[in-house]
Amino acid sequence: MTITAGVDVGAGAVKCALIQFGGAAPRPLALVSERFRKRDMRGVVEGCYQRALEKAGVGPESIDYVASTGAGNLVDFRRGHFYGMTTHARGALFLDPDARTVLDMGALHARAIRMDARSRVLSYKMTAQCASGSGQFIENIARYLGVPLSQVGDLSLASREPETPSGICAVLAETDVINMVSRGVPAADILKGIHLSVAQRLARLLAAVRAVSPVLLTGGLARDRGLVAAIGEKAAEAGLDLDLRVHPDSPMAGALGAALWAEWRLRRLAA
Repeated sequence: MTITAGVDVGAGAVKCALIQFGGAAPRPLALVSERFRKRDMRGVVEGCYQRALEKAGVGPESIDYVASTGAGNLVDFRRGHFYGMTTHARGALFLDPDARTVLDMGALHARAIRMDARSRVLSYKMTAQCASGSGQFIENIARYLGVPLSQVGDLSLASREPETPSGICAVLAETDVINMVSRGVPAADILKGIHLSVAQRLARLLAAVRAVSPVLLTGGLARDRGLVAAIGEKAAEAGLDLDLRVHPDSPMAGALGAALWAEWRLRRLAA
């Protein structure tokens, strides 16, 4: 039996996946996620990895290869590193073998990846640096409105008259939200408008890579039901007939992909 670890260090959280190989199919032993919350990032990475080991019931000596992805320089115990587009493609295919496009929606940026049946990347596009297409932007708006993140999606789905911000700049959009609140616009309509604004940018990414169905949504924002619905609306408006899917472990795609690539590298080294 071989056990590998994948550590995905994002802007807002670290995800760790342990996978065991040697049976009929790779078997995840532990999936653990930990948000940074202004804490020492290296300490959070180490703590997340230790939690994954404890959950799997193994010690660090049992891990044959540790691979990082994302901000890998924070993973001092890594043996190798893989680029995010390749790990998300591989992880997405593991979660949904039919997937041919990945839309990874993270805290600071989003990226669309079109791939083949072997997870080989065929096309790739990432958002620009402006934060208005990111999870941090949505989190900032929710905090200003006093809405828990767990309720953002359901509130957005309840909207009847969404009001979108006037531009895509995060700073200007937040100013628009302040004005909406002063005018008495309901939080549900504000959140739906924000979701539609973000979704429009994400739909452009999907169009840019010539997305093919099924599309698996990954990253932390894959849990936001309101945003997922908004992406479907904006994709349809853009003439994209796409099957958008979310897996319960969608936020762990990068870490899973890193662990899967780690086993591939082990075999290459052995050869």
